[in-house]
Amino acid sequence: MTRWICLGFGLGLLRPAPGTWGSAGALILGLLIDRYLGFPALVVATVLVTVVGWWALGHELRGEHEDPSEFVIDEVAGQWLALLFPAAAFWWHGVENWAVIAYPGWVGAFLFFRLFDIWKPWLVGRADRRGGVAGVMADDLWAGLFAGFATMVAAGIAHGVLM
Repeated sequence: MTRWICLGFGLGLLRPAPGTWGSAGALILGLLIDRYLGFPALVVATVLVTVVGWWALGHELRGEHEDPSEFVIDEVAGQWLALLFPAAAFWWHGVENWAVIAYPGWVGAFLFFRLFDIWKPWLVGRADRRGGVAGVMADDLWAGLFAGFATMVAAGIAHGVLM
């Protein structure tokens, strides 16, 4: 079961670019959670996938320092963290079904997350170089955090708030 969790329930087996497939699958599932269960459920799901992912990776990696490309549970956690930012903004303003009317928010969260996850600037790269379970999970969580902030800055610019 831990291997299946690490594989993102099979998303990590898709080729090419399993990390992108894992992020895309996570995005779709995250949008569905937000739409049908609400923003608080997405927060809980993000925390749960992070904790369960950390545990499952610890079991599967057992002291290894490499990040197998097929293990995408870390991408799921990072992508959901990035998605929390626009979801929180719309939830705060009482906007439901925001994924349909405000698609740039989730598109931005996805694209920024993939950018930071691949580019690995600053703390993302530092975490990745750490290796082990902490490095595997932390680099994607940092990428998700950076992507969330970048999404909100881009939204502020697009809506003239930061001009």
